[in-house]
Amino acid sequence: MTVFEKYLSLWIALAMAAGILLGNLAPSVIRTIAAAEVARVNLVVAVLIWAMVYPMMVGVDPRSLRDVAKQPRGLMITLVVNWAIKPFTMAALAVVFFNTLFAPWIAPEDASQYIAGLILLGAAPCTAMVFVWSHLTRGDGTYTLLQVSVNDLIMVVAFAPIVAFLLGVTDIVVPWSTLVLSVVLFIALPLVAGLITRARLGSPAAIDRFQARVKPYSVVGLIVTVMILFGLQGQVIVSRPFVIVLIAVPIVVQSYGIFALAYAAAFVLKVPHRIAAPCALIGTSNFFELAVAVAISLFGLNSGAALATVVGVLVEVPVMLTLVAIANRTRDRFAP
Repeated sequence: MTVFEKYLSLWIALAMAAGILLGNLAPSVIRTIAAAEVARVNLVVAVLIWAMVYPMMVGVDPRSLRDVAKQPRGLMITLVVNWAIKPFTMAALAVVFFNTLFAPWIAPEDASQYIAGLILLGAAPCTAMVFVWSHLTRGDGTYTLLQVSVNDLIMVVAFAPIVAFLLGVTDIVVPWSTLVLSVVLFIALPLVAGLITRARLGSPAAIDRFQARVKPYSVVGLIVTVMILFGLQGQVIVSRPFVIVLIAVPIVVQSYGIFALAYAAAFVLKVPHRIAAPCALIGTSNFFELAVAVAISLFGLNSGAALATVVGVLVEVPVMLTLVAIANRTRDRFAP
């Protein structure tokens, strides 16, 4: 492991603190970064995510796709968890916490906004960051690509109806330009670049050496992304810390619960760890770009729904790092 990977939790913590300081001490810098967007996709964050994903894509061997059919159980777990369980458990937890447990501290109109934001978050499975989590658990990059690709195809047709049903409305305006651009930026382009690089390198030894050289850039991209995301919400975190904590509680409960469910199912079904870990992490992580964009378009930039989706971004990285650690420590319990 490189020094960046070995002390990743420390670098992430420092990035969070630096982001909050930057958001409060130099808000003009953050506003400039926030303004660099197309179809609600921030271009600065997109470049950083691209830097994270590209090294993993170099490791994708298209010839291995024929072997994916030998392990259908991992894909089955991912699809069942993401589309038949996760959106509905997130909605149920949001209602329980904000309409019951947190009712003494949250006004009803605010509670409904936070519930809406959490529903949007739960209905959008991860697209880009999951390649980072898969890489950190030594997951099968080719299989992870397949899982994400199938998820994206389902998301195109299932996201709006599920959200509409859970929100109790019939006219959901999904920013399709955001969805399409995100898929192109975070999956298609890095994949094409990775395949071209792999073809030019030729031998497996050369590919391994190249990946070893570019791997640190992936971790640096993650750290800088965290700093920017926390900077974008630095003032909100400082001004409304109690609300941030309340919103984070159901997200954390959902994350660990979904991971435990998917990981246990993979263990029972004897899915190899290189597939089991990514398939559990895909269900736990979220496509926050889409969730934030839909919340803003439906409820407004300063709405409670938008705030809830952003809290999901803030919570995700620390939670996912702990789940990566759990997956790595339990690798030997899975069948070879």
